Amino acid sequence: MTDIACSEALRPDAVSMRRFGSRPNAALAAAKLGVPVLDVVVPVYNEEVALADSVHRLHRHLRDTFPYPVRITIADNASIDDTPRIAAELATELTDVRVVRLEQKGRGRALHEVWSGSDAAVLAYMDVDLSTDLAALAPLVAPLISGHSDLAIGTRLSRGSRVVRGAKREIISRCYNFILKSTLSARFSDAQCGFKAIRADVAKGLLPHVADTGWFFDTELLVLAERSGLRIHEVPVDWVDDPDSRVDIIATATADLKGVGRLLRGFASGSIPVNAIAAQLGSSRRSAAPGSLFRQVVRFGAVGVASTAAYLVLFVLLHGWIGAQAANLVALLLTAIGNTAVNRRFTFGVTGGKAARHHVEGLIVFAIALVITSGALAALHGVVEQPHRLVELTVLVLANLVATAVRFVLLRGWVFHPRRTR
Repeated sequence: MTDIACSEALRPDAVSMRRFGSRPNAALAAAKLGVPVLDVVVPVYNEEVALADSVHRLHRHLRDTFPYPVRITIADNASIDDTPRIAAELATELTDVRVVRLEQKGRGRALHEVWSGSDAAVLAYMDVDLSTDLAALAPLVAPLISGHSDLAIGTRLSRGSRVVRGAKREIISRCYNFILKSTLSARFSDAQCGFKAIRADVAKGLLPHVADTGWFFDTELLVLAERSGLRIHEVPVDWVDDPDSRVDIIATATADLKGVGRLLRGFASGSIPVNAIAAQLGSSRRSAAPGSLFRQVVRFGAVGVASTAAYLVLFVLLHGWIGAQAANLVALLLTAIGNTAVNRRFTFGVTGGKAARHHVEGLIVFAIALVITSGALAALHGVVEQPHRLVELTVLVLANLVATAVRFVLLRGWVFHPRRTR
């Protein structure tokens, strides 16, 4: 997109003069109040090498292409190198550049504090390495200024995106977004691209409910917005990986998985008040409860893996005491009860009454699974009088896979069928 095209797309006589839904035009509102339309936050920690060049590039781009008042905020996350001095010099040298110093690290903490205190109508952020092509900035914020959307994200996983990065990061990114889709029912395509924007009025309602202060901040904000019925606009971006990235992938992935678990517990218990947030922001909430076959298969599989592991441990512990058949019966019975309870809530999203009926029917399904596994075990002993323990376990695992598939079909199509759980 050329500079002229970017500017025209944002002018009041183009898209931004119209109003979509219930959101007012942000440019007109900002003009009445005499505040910036856009505040672009650049979180930094020990970025003395890249900071000056990146901020100069961003400042030139905004000056030449953006037709509204704009501010750049350097959010210093407790840097201990020369970053604070360089940031202060940039704020003195360049108009509409300021510095906010935080005494604690955390990208989420920086965005939360700066966005909460900003007077701009639209809030954005980007990584200091400017991995995302700046030409995508106008398409990112235009729907927010016009009132069409509530949040906007850059996506590296769209067909229209052009991405240069290693296979390792590509696989990690796609696996992470797969986890979000299968566990949290996320519909956005790229949670971690460092290129996002939000309307200030929407941020005011969402930020108090976002707990994470690190890298999971983006994901939590997006999931909360989606569950509250807000509109998220996606922009394909051209993105080049920074080879000098200092992100600890293992630590970040661990924190992200903990964050996913925390959100799952919050939504299940009702401690995350999505209905209240939706009402406050005036959105018509669209239910994101798990319901699709794909999500149910993934969730059922996760529960099944845990159940199978518990079953095997119990079988091995009980085998020498009560024999193979009895050990199989007890281990399968105990894990089946827990499996039904977890699948009821986690996989099929069923709460409230009829729990007793569901467990009775779950035991019937268990009996069918028992026939399959016990039959396989009996067949093995019919062929081999004293099979090796490893062979016995292998047969049981394969039989359990078949039994698991049968259980899923029966649970989904009979025990927890929507018509019977309303």
